[in-house]
This record gives sequence, C-alpha cells and structure tokens, in this order.
Amino acid sequence: MTVTIIGVSLENRIETSLEFQRIATEFGCEIRTRIGLHPSREDICLNRGIILLEVSGEAELLKQELSKHWKIQTMEFE
Repeated sequence: MTVTIIGVSLENRIETSLEFQRIATEFGCEIRTRIGLHPSREDICLNRGIILLEVSGEAELLKQELSKHWKIQTMEFE
C-alpha cells in the first residue's frame, strides 16, 4: 500500500480554515494522520501555518483538490 505525505502551506489560515476543514472531512477516510503547525510565541500567533497529512491509498484526488487553494508538496512511500 502506498502512503503519501502531503504538506499544505496555509496563508491566511484563520480565513481559510473552514474551506480546509471541508476538504479534510470529504477525504476523511483516506487521511490517517493530520498535524497542524503554525509559528507562534507568547506574544504573537501568526496567521499562517503548515498542515501535514498522512494519506493511505489513492491520494491523487485529494492532492488535486488541495492544490486548487494552497501550495502543496508531497512524498510517497511504498
């Protein structure tokens, strides 16, 4: 089985998080792990971040949908 790691760069993450969540829910059965990272300090929380997705099986449709909205990078493992 192929495992794909997708990195999604979210700019304006506060404004785009609902659209990202909609897509993640649509592909929920294929997404095994989701990790969200965003730079922050005690005095500031930036409005950008990176989401890492571990996808099992066929990931092509998810990659296409995500790339319509955000910059993505992928890695595949067999």
